[in-house]
Amino acid sequence: MQISEDNITLIRPDDWHLHLRDGEALAHVVADTAKQIKRAVIMPNLVPPVTTTAQAQAYHQRIMQALADSPEAQADPSLLGFEPLMTLYLTDNTAAEEIVRAKASGLVYAVKLYPAGATTNSDAGVTDLLGNCSAVLEQMQQLGMPLLVHGEVTDPTIDVFDREAVFIDRVMLPLRQRFPELKVVFEHITTKEGAHYVRDAEGPVAATITPQHLLYNRNAIFTNGLQPHYYCLPVLKREVHRQALVEAATSGSGRFFMGTDSAPHARGLKEQSGGCAGCYSALHALELYAQAFDMAGKLEQLEGFTSLYGADFYGLARNTETISLKRHAFEVPTHLPYVNGDTLVPLAAGTTLNWTFEA
Repeated sequence: MQISEDNITLIRPDDWHLHLRDGEALAHVVADTAKQIKRAVIMPNLVPPVTTTAQAQAYHQRIMQALADSPEAQADPSLLGFEPLMTLYLTDNTAAEEIVRAKASGLVYAVKLYPAGATTNSDAGVTDLLGNCSAVLEQMQQLGMPLLVHGEVTDPTIDVFDREAVFIDRVMLPLRQRFPELKVVFEHITTKEGAHYVRDAEGPVAATITPQHLLYNRNAIFTNGLQPHYYCLPVLKREVHRQALVEAATSGSGRFFMGTDSAPHARGLKEQSGGCAGCYSALHALELYAQAFDMAGKLEQLEGFTSLYGADFYGLARNTETISLKRHAFEVPTHLPYVNGDTLVPLAAGTTLNWTFEA
């Protein structure tokens, strides 16, 4: 990594938590990621969800075809070097044999746990992890396939701001005790409790952290009225939690790495009553992370977080090509073209960031 007053050069990053959607939506967003990112772990919560290896293989083909058909890739064929790392959606009925097929495919790299009802398109998720999925978890532990967890309980009696902390006690601790060698990624952590749990846990445990949880606290949702484009799940938390996440991300610990959780939703759906949860950051992911690390005075830790530690945890080779960020004002667009004539509002729309991506 090379840092000067006005430029950062680092190994091309990977995004270890990404939503690409499907169909026309996929066609609109995939090139944004491919411009900045070499590899991305693709979330399986489509409708219907990606629950089998065959479905994951077909989705992989659709992603690469959408990228190849994009004007961006036709203008710059190097974007076709992007690698989607596929995942399966864990259900109460997932068979251990499916994990064997997934591992053998060479395309599926992890399995995603969505507690039923926890977030967008999670209705088919798991109702009792240890009760219904132990055979699958044992197979994953044997094969070294990571379990990616959306770490919130869905108990309606638990305050929405406390659901991550309660998840640690109710799910993570029993899971780790039962399967101590299972690789687990605590996805998009949002709390001091989550950061400290991952920091101190025994065994192969890591976490992704999003740009929105590094840059904003829950005030962003309620400043000058309700701001739906800062609404995601897990929801933004208090400032003490944001500070703990920044400390974790910039610590140099290999347990914390980049996962944007970039999740496109049409503006109309975001702004209607009961609007969708998710922030779109694929367009300017590296600008956002550079902003957060620069604000913390820890730019020297950016490469490890974005480019090295995730590959190490997954047991993959680190990338070799490099990219650069220039200290130059980046004006975040107020909106982008999207499906059915609607638009897509990116995270921090209409604001100015201090860094600009350069290939």
